[in-house]
Amino acid sequence: MPRTSRRGLLFGTAAVSAGAFLTACTSNEPKEKNTAATSGAPAADDRPGKPVTIGFAGPQADHGWLNAINENARSRAKKYSEVTLETTEGSNDTAAQIGQVKTLINKKVDVLVVLPADGKALTQVGLEAMRAGIPVINLDRIFASPQAYRCWVGGDNYGMGLNAGTYIGEQLKDKPNAKVVELAGIDNLELTKQRSEGFAAALKNYPNIKLVARQAADFTVESGQAKMAQLLQAQKKFDALWNHDDDQGVGALRAIQQAGRDEFLMVGGAGAKSAMDAIKADNTVLKATVLYPPTMAASAIDLARALGQGKGVAGLAELEIPTSLTLYSAVVTKDNVDQYLPTGFN
Repeated sequence: MPRTSRRGLLFGTAAVSAGAFLTACTSNEPKEKNTAATSGAPAADDRPGKPVTIGFAGPQADHGWLNAINENARSRAKKYSEVTLETTEGSNDTAAQIGQVKTLINKKVDVLVVLPADGKALTQVGLEAMRAGIPVINLDRIFASPQAYRCWVGGDNYGMGLNAGTYIGEQLKDKPNAKVVELAGIDNLELTKQRSEGFAAALKNYPNIKLVARQAADFTVESGQAKMAQLLQAQKKFDALWNHDDDQGVGALRAIQQAGRDEFLMVGGAGAKSAMDAIKADNTVLKATVLYPPTMAASAIDLARALGQGKGVAGLAELEIPTSLTLYSAVVTKDNVDQYLPTGFN
């Protein structure tokens, strides 16, 4: 992803269930009927509570996953009649986004949800909001100081690589001298490093499998096609491919089909609908994808609503919402794809 597209950003069951888990967001029930109230915590549910204005500063929608982040936030806010969502023009420009967040602060929104173009660069404006009494939900790309946000919600990049590697390992565990290649994202991004580290850690459990080649792409269809073509030319035969991103995976599949190669299995990353459709059809080398779901933006809206209404999270006894929520990277295969298709993004 470009520095501000998913390059810099980038729950299985958790992604889907967090909706049910977190959407339970405000309760007006009497305490005797409120489970969490028995321990002093105001529980949450879907019924309207006091009005809340949420400021949302999201990314520029120049990538499928990033567009889905914005769509998830908007659609979730519409679910609540008492929630007003103040949105900014999505921006990949750090200075522009800082200005947009300052505008939301000046409007005195009740809660901020920010997916920063650059977490480190926007830390100061996060601190400014918190000092102004506006709690911040930091979405995915983390600020440099925990004082700059009240709660962080994001994906598990290391777990994404770990689960992709474990799936591939289990498919190839009985194959002697198995060879694997990796089509990574942008190497100077921490998320790419974490995904590769998790993948390498998983493969250590399968001594018969060797990573023989790795190429970094750019989270775009074009880069995926070009870099995959290079891998295919250099590696005349291998057994599995892990591709970090389903957008660049569209290009990778084109290169694979153009080369007439089908001797290996492919695992994608993120959870695009196109990838899930291909997995369901089972007519390409793509057999699985590891989720990094944009539903995290809907969960962030749920948490922002709970904060604005002074509620906890249903199912938890605590008075306050958690300080962080790391989403689970489920592996989607033909066996469970129908369960996850509703979360797929275009």
